[in-house]
Amino acid sequence: MAAMSYVPSRAQWEARPPAELGLRADALQAAIFYHRAHESTWPRNFITSSGRYIGVADEPEDSAVLGPVRPREDPSGIVVRRGFIAAEWGDTRRTDMSFSIAKSYLAVLTGLAVQRGLIADLDAPVAATAIDDGFASPHNAAITWRHLLQQTSEWQGTLWDKPDSIDHNRDVGKSELGYSAKGTPRPMRPPGTLWEYNDVRVNRLSLSLLQRFGRPLPEVLRESIMDPIGGADDWEWHPYRNSWIELGGRRLPSVPGGSHWGGGLWMAAREHARFGLLMLRGGQWGDRRLLDAAWIDEMRRPSPLHPGYGFLWWLNTGRTALPSAPETSYAARGAGSNVIWIDPEHDLVVVVRWIDKTSIDGLLKLVLEGVD
Repeated sequence: MAAMSYVPSRAQWEARPPAELGLRADALQAAIFYHRAHESTWPRNFITSSGRYIGVADEPEDSAVLGPVRPREDPSGIVVRRGFIAAEWGDTRRTDMSFSIAKSYLAVLTGLAVQRGLIADLDAPVAATAIDDGFASPHNAAITWRHLLQQTSEWQGTLWDKPDSIDHNRDVGKSELGYSAKGTPRPMRPPGTLWEYNDVRVNRLSLSLLQRFGRPLPEVLRESIMDPIGGADDWEWHPYRNSWIELGGRRLPSVPGGSHWGGGLWMAAREHARFGLLMLRGGQWGDRRLLDAAWIDEMRRPSPLHPGYGFLWWLNTGRTALPSAPETSYAARGAGSNVIWIDPEHDLVVVVRWIDKTSIDGLLKLVLEGVD
């Protein structure tokens, strides 16, 4: 197999000296040191000085944590070039809470639903195939799949005991979990006219996908993506204690698109790197086509209301988010910070766990300075 098309087997992921991959070892070492010097300021048990889980620390006292929480450990990361491991640090095999990285996995699952004909038209109202009353109101009836994927749906309601208003006015640019005026109710706008980062609405997308597949989304992800790319078996996608539905005579879990209220996708850096490599390869893994290349292009298309955002993926349009990185690069990002960064221009995937959010660009700058 040619080097440019190499993918790791389930049993082995080959590492090569950076020089063989067109990278400078000293630059990668500098990036590792930089990461360790700019570790996340989050407490390792995720409990703030007020005694609350960090995901609800800026919410009313009665805002409950609904899913399990796992403390983090040391920073870790992995740099992959041309499919091979060029650098690795920390425990990259440890399953960690991944926070909103899960949103990008939901985007891929939506692509699988489109491939299978479960979603015929992204611009069709979700209400057309809904099997609950979540889209029955006149306001919600106009919401399309595209709106949900771009975070412009303005879906209104309460899901798993969390009202959509809990994330109103959330500004992830000012802080990782929103803070500022987050939770201050505001007048609703027509669907498709306002971009707002809102976990309740992403969780509504997840529930609607569960209903279209008729199977738990972790099962679909494991069978269709993670097992074929050789991922380890120990990752988990935890629902909330109250996010279960009856469907087809079975009690099924609806998983969240983050860990805002606990639970969520718990996965190791190595598995995230395999997932990132699948995206870099346009949905092709060796001789297997797992995801349509056209869907990856669709996920990377800038939203008219937020050019730095696609379908639940962060883009680098105008090099605004990451000035040191190519405009064509894109990322799955979760609070903490956790990042899967994909750079097609340089054939790179970088996964970083537990770095200070403001330092992500600095680390990538060092990696890119090492590209020959």
